[in-house]
This record gives sequence, C-alpha cells and structure tokens, in this order.
Amino acid sequence: MARSRPRARLRAAFACAVTAALVPLALPVTSQATATGRQPAPGPCQGPVRPASQMTVLPCDSPARIIEKAANVVPTAAQRAWQQREVTAFTHFGMNTFTGREWGSGTEDPKWFAPPRIDVGQWMRAYRAAGAEQVMLTVKHHDGFVLYPSRYTPHTVRASPGQPDVVGAYVRAAREAGLKVGLYLSPSDGAELPHAWHARWVEEIRRKQAEGRPLTLPERVALADRGRTPAGLGRFGNGSAVTERTLPTLVPGDDRADAVRDGRLPSFTVRADDYDAYYLNQVYELLTQYGPVEELWLDGANPWADAGITQRYGVRQWFETIRRLSPRTVVFQGPQGVRWVGNERGVARETEWSVTPSAVDPWSVLSGGLPNDSTDADIGSRARLLAPTTTYLQWYPAEADVSLRPGWFHHPWERPKTPARLMDLYEKSVGRNASLLLNAAPDRSGRIDAADVASLTGFGRAVRETYGRDLLQGGRAPGVITFDRVGLGEDLRYGQRVERFAVEARAAGGVWRRIAGGATVGHRRILALPAPVTADAVRVRVLASRAAPHLTPVTAHLSRPRPAVSTLPSGAVNRKATPGARG
Repeated sequence: MARSRPRARLRAAFACAVTAALVPLALPVTSQATATGRQPAPGPCQGPVRPASQMTVLPCDSPARIIEKAANVVPTAAQRAWQQREVTAFTHFGMNTFTGREWGSGTEDPKWFAPPRIDVGQWMRAYRAAGAEQVMLTVKHHDGFVLYPSRYTPHTVRASPGQPDVVGAYVRAAREAGLKVGLYLSPSDGAELPHAWHARWVEEIRRKQAEGRPLTLPERVALADRGRTPAGLGRFGNGSAVTERTLPTLVPGDDRADAVRDGRLPSFTVRADDYDAYYLNQVYELLTQYGPVEELWLDGANPWADAGITQRYGVRQWFETIRRLSPRTVVFQGPQGVRWVGNERGVARETEWSVTPSAVDPWSVLSGGLPNDSTDADIGSRARLLAPTTTYLQWYPAEADVSLRPGWFHHPWERPKTPARLMDLYEKSVGRNASLLLNAAPDRSGRIDAADVASLTGFGRAVRETYGRDLLQGGRAPGVITFDRVGLGEDLRYGQRVERFAVEARAAGGVWRRIAGGATVGHRRILALPAPVTADAVRVRVLASRAAPHLTPVTAHLSRPRPAVSTLPSGAVNRKATPGARG
C-alpha cells in the first residue's frame, strides 16, 4: 500500500547516528599548473562522480571510486515511481485457464478460449481491496495465444467466440479504477514453433515414451496434443535472416495506414529476423493502441530450450523500440528497469540491493547481465561490486512474484493462500526492499473466485490495519508506545547506501537498548520484532554506509491481532531481533 514518505531527516531521539567510518571517497588529484597557467583536465577516473541510473566501471577506477560510484547510482523517475507502487496484482488469464494447464503447447484451438463474460470490473475491485496500485495482464503466455486481435497472428481472440478484446477491456477498467497498468508479453511462443521441427520433435517424444524414459512438462503437453500443429506461422527459431524491416509492418487493409502516412503514428526501420519482427510489431500494437503503460514484462522462460529450439532475441532493438514508443515504461528484465528477485515464492533477500553490477552492457541482454538468472544469494555486496568482471553499475530493483494459488492460472482444485500468509509475504518482499507481484487469476467464468477475493480482501485489510497508522506520528512518539514492527527507508533520490544498521528503543529510566538490526534498507525495510516492545523513543544507528545516508523518518506499528505485550525494562538485556523475522 502507499505510505507517506516525508523527506525530513530524523531528529532528536530519532536521529540517524553514523557510528562507523565511511569508505574514503576518491579525492580529485591536484596537479601543478602548466606553463600557460591552465590546469590540465582531470583524467577519466579523477573527476566528480555524478548521480546516474547506470555507470561504467573503468579500468582505472580504484576500489574506493567504484564504491563512490555505487553510492551515486540512483533510480530514474520511472523506476522511483515504480518502487513506490509496492504491490502489483498479476492476472494470468488465457488459453491455459480453459485447458487446465500451466504451460500450453501452442497448438490449441482459439475456440477453446470461451469465457461467458469477462468481468474486468470485478477483477479491479478485488485487486484494489488487496491494496494493489498496479495491475499486470498476461497478454501472451508461452503458448502464444494473444488476448487482443493482433494483426500478425491467427492465434488470437479474433478467432475465439465473441472476439473479446481482453487487453482493451482490462486497460480501460484499470484506468477507471485508478490503477497503473503493466502488460506481460512472453518472448517464447509455442504457436510460432517451426512446423517441420515440431513434427520431428513429437516423433522423438513418442519414441522416448515407448522406451519408458520420463518426459518433461513441455513434452507431456506436446504428446497430449499430438496430431495438432503449432497455430502460428513458424517464426520462432526458424533461422531466418536479419534484414531491414519497417515498423509497423502494415498488413492488407490495415486501419492504421493513413495515420502512419500522415505522421500521427510513428514509423521507423529496424533490423530483425522473422520472429523479432513479429514480436516488435506486437510491442508496437500494444504501446500505440493501449499505452503508454507503466511496466512491460518480458519473461525469460523458454519451455523448448532443452528440445533444441532457441530464438536469438535482438533485445537491444527491443529496448530501444520500447523507449521510443513509451519512454516511461519500466521493463522487467530490461535496462533501467526492474529484475526478478530470484524465486517465485514472493520472498526477497534479507540483504537486497537495488544497485547491482554487470559484466556486460545491460542494454545488450535480458536480466541486466546478472549471473545465474538473479538467483544468487549475493548480488550487490562490495565484493560483487569490486569483482574484476564488473564493468557496469545499474539501478535494478527487485520484483518478487508469487501466486495466490499454487498455480499461476486458475485451477478449481487448488486453494488460495490465507490473509496471514500473504501478510507474511508482504513483510518479506515489500519489507525487504522489493515490490510484491501477487498473482490472482480469474476462473473460466471470467471472474475471480469468491475464496480468492476473500483472501485478497483480508490481506489488504491486515496491511492497512498494521501499516496504515504510524505510532511515532512522523518521527516523534506522542508518549509511551507499544509496537512490534519497525519501518525504515532511504530517500531514493540519493540512491541506496546503508550497509549495516541497528534500531534502538528507549525504555523507562532513559536506557537505550538494541531491538533489531540488519544490513540493507533501500526503499522500505520492515523489521518484525520477536515480541512487542514498550518505549518512549526509537532511533536508528547507521553502522556502515557507502556514503552519507539519507533516511526517511522511522515508523513503528503494532500488528493485529495483538499478542501479549512485553515491555523493555530499564537495564534489561535485550535479545537481538533478526531482521525480517515474524513476531
């Protein structure tokens, strides 16, 4: 949920006390004047470090200068706005909803997608009840079925009963509900698998089954659909040549022809193979017909990679096209965008950095150049920043995705997570410097199941009851307070700098005792205490930082239901709280 973010630095009992020396910053080198009396220009590793969302690490950069650069990596305006939208509702809806699958084959009949109605208004009410500030729709999942009438494939809702433009209805409903919009467009596309390759692959699967060998999920799905061919035009991984193409690629009878001709719609050339041209044309359709949008989600999964079919994506051109058509769109897995947290459990690291290193230009790859698909336990420590492979630093915040039910698409036999479990995930994602991407999928009736709505509503209520009220009232306690949650944050206009901190509370008698501690803070850090604490003041001590820290006022909260209260007596030894642990 949204919360106020006052910019005032903490004062008095809530002051931020920096008690450890900061890493020395690189000082400019002073040289003697030349014979002409002019000072020579500083070298590339001697000038001032200016804030930016992406920086290059030069061979001449000292370790201290690299850390200084990291301390000055800051989000773009779009990234900062994205991080303030702490909860996004994910909507998996499509062909899999009607086949009971998670990954489709791409050979499904569009007529199978047949919801009796699509109650997008009900979806938005459920998402708002959960506290979501943004929504995200799977326009095209890996099976390649498209939820709007695209001009570039026969595998769309245009061939479904009623020809429903789900994307159009979704975007309109979201805007009317005051929600920001994200769209998911899978790069992998089973409907576009080459037909001859697919036929050979299915035969190989049959032989594998006959030999009693285990089948992968994509193999089992393909075997179940044997006798059917991919529904598209065979463009994914077909080895076609990269040539000059025009965006948009107008089709016969294209209703945009006049707008392109007179400049109302942009037109430009790209270099692409068959599939990249198809994908870019869909990006163009989405951003010019339904955009601009706040986030575009590029999933990295390829169900057919192990079968030997791959498509080499021209991602730099993708990113440049997106930036050209919708400059403020934040791209999941894109440069100056957002990254996967590294799991699908909705749990962020206890040490979660938004500043990450890369060995390659982030504009040239998916996933920002992070190794092991962002799954490493450590992706932003000093050791990682100072690794010899680091050539770029970037602002790259985490998005923690999780589904309300075990599957991403709705399956009637599954049950949703409880509000208490969702609250736990909120504190371990939003409360650990990540955004929570919570999937709540509609069912075959075109509505979100009542049990799911109840869980979402209970979750939203719990967040509001606990975090909707700050017991410190903006940084100063009105008297003695009892709390079991502490909230911290950094002013992201200055980047993310805190490396280690401690939280202390003042009990009766004026004695300060440590009640919690941790490493990173970032946009938001929630510390769940082992038991409620009663005190008349709280303060944060920054023990290590990459540069002068800029904290927002500390907040204190009491969770519901209220457990038994334990005070912090004067002179008592307080056990150390583990950051992020449940109370």
